[in-house]
Amino acid sequence: MHDAAPPCVTKRLDSSRITRVAADAYTIPTDGPEADGTFAWRSTTLIVAEVDGGGVTGLGYTYSDACVAALIRNSLADTLLGEDASQLQRLWLRMQRRVRNIGRDGVAATAISALDCALWDLHAKRLNAPLVKLLGQARETVAVYGSGGFTTYTDGQMREQLGAWVHNDGCRWVKIKIGSEPERDVDRVHTAREAIGADVGLFVDANGTFDRKTALRYAAEFAQQDVQWFEEPVSSDDLAGLHALRCAAPAGMNIAAGEYGYTADYFRQMLEAGAVDVLQADVSRCGGITGFMQAAHLANAFHVPLSAHCAPALHLHVTAAVPGLCHQEWFHDHARIESMLFDGAPRLADGCIAPDLSRPGCGLELKRADARRFAVDTS
Repeated sequence: MHDAAPPCVTKRLDSSRITRVAADAYTIPTDGPEADGTFAWRSTTLIVAEVDGGGVTGLGYTYSDACVAALIRNSLADTLLGEDASQLQRLWLRMQRRVRNIGRDGVAATAISALDCALWDLHAKRLNAPLVKLLGQARETVAVYGSGGFTTYTDGQMREQLGAWVHNDGCRWVKIKIGSEPERDVDRVHTAREAIGADVGLFVDANGTFDRKTALRYAAEFAQQDVQWFEEPVSSDDLAGLHALRCAAPAGMNIAAGEYGYTADYFRQMLEAGAVDVLQADVSRCGGITGFMQAAHLANAFHVPLSAHCAPALHLHVTAAVPGLCHQEWFHDHARIESMLFDGAPRLADGCIAPDLSRPGCGLELKRADARRFAVDTS
């Protein structure tokens, strides 16, 4: 006859079970019209996911369509409810399998990303530890680059934004959007260089708007202003085109892409194709903390630097832990939203952000009263 399990063990197992999964959408207007080479927008939608277990709530989020909240509540929640919250890898796989027939990329990937981040936050909070300590801290601070310079901005607006990041916040690099009106881009790059000075790194992002020959012509023009980074000069689906541009680009100009990578398979294919000098990954799209770590280790194995795309508050703990990171994007829209709606959102100091080790988990808490006015009905 077997002895019964000790009461303390039974209690611990019971308290690890997931008891609630929730998701809400919030659409926040931008502070002005914004556009890049292939898209224009006047608002950004934030989807916040929450997972409860053991009397603790884990928080994660993504930037996507409001339908993601319904997908989480109506489909993915069933894969998590009643499960052991500490089995993070198993739960991640369960969610991946649940969306097999609707496709893992796009909307499904962003939903899984939000939930995976919430599960990691819950796990760290249950252990009363900052998430970065569980992941294995590699650096005390994470360097960021200021990102905005939308093609809708006047030269004056762009100068003011870039100059503030460099002269007030200490950013070592800034990035502007190009491609809406290509005939203006050489002058806009010149204006950006004047605003930041000669010693600050200047990046441009075409969001895949050019064909290969046009992108190569502009790369030569931008090199005259010491542009160090050309992001998505062609579509990120065109791995052969990215590789060709990487081989032909002026010395000192890195080709970057990867923000639309939703799976480890895509990142592997991009790296095997030799498509990028710097791999980008987005924790709110690529499968959350679990998927971002996969991308980081793939990049490290290929000896390619990694840059985190957008959502700085969500990335902070994992970017402070993974190998090979060169920087984090301080995207104007997301940094603004996160400072508005999350208590504990990081602040820039000397061009860097740092995890708050006094707070468990990812250190973020939704300001519900402030968020309520942006709520979207997804019932």
